[in-house]
Amino acid sequence: MTDRHAGPPGASAPGGPSAAPDGGAAVPGDRCGIVGEVAFAAVCAALGVYAVVAAGSIRVPPGSSSVLGPRFFPYFVGTLLLAASVAVIVAIARGHRGLPEEEEDVDPAAKTDWRTVLLLVLCLLSQLVLIELAGWPIAVAVLFTGAALALGAKRWWVAAPSGLGLGLLTQLVFGAWLGLSLPAGPLLDWIPVLHG
Repeated sequence: MTDRHAGPPGASAPGGPSAAPDGGAAVPGDRCGIVGEVAFAAVCAALGVYAVVAAGSIRVPPGSSSVLGPRFFPYFVGTLLLAASVAVIVAIARGHRGLPEEEEDVDPAAKTDWRTVLLLVLCLLSQLVLIELAGWPIAVAVLFTGAALALGAKRWWVAAPSGLGLGLLTQLVFGAWLGLSLPAGPLLDWIPVLHG
């Protein structure tokens, strides 16, 4: 009996070069993939537990008129992280794996671009420093612009106003509507609507 899916002699099995000839999953790098997926689920679960526990320690001002309050989003994000980690563990247990699709335009031999990773880390660190010095909107603008340029954006004059708009929008949402105090910074401190 011949296999109608078999290719020319020397070609890989129908499941790809990493699949076993009988269609099983005997892949040398398969164990590393499972470890990575379980590690991802564990990190999501740890972050979710931390977010939920830390949200309980957020001080709610007495007489707060905010409908949602400052604890809503941390509880929401923590719950989503926990649900995602459970979903990943259940999928792994059922045998559903995160294998790359054949149609994906991914070069498996490509190396990590450490320059981009370093630039993104520097952007995050700059936000940590700038939040107190320049305020939330400026810090977000620097983070957004830097990340966009590090990831290949060519037009900084589009990324910078977009980042500033995102910073102002989040300042309004969290400061004015949710009553959280994000520092507006010395340049925007005179605008009352930006204060929590």
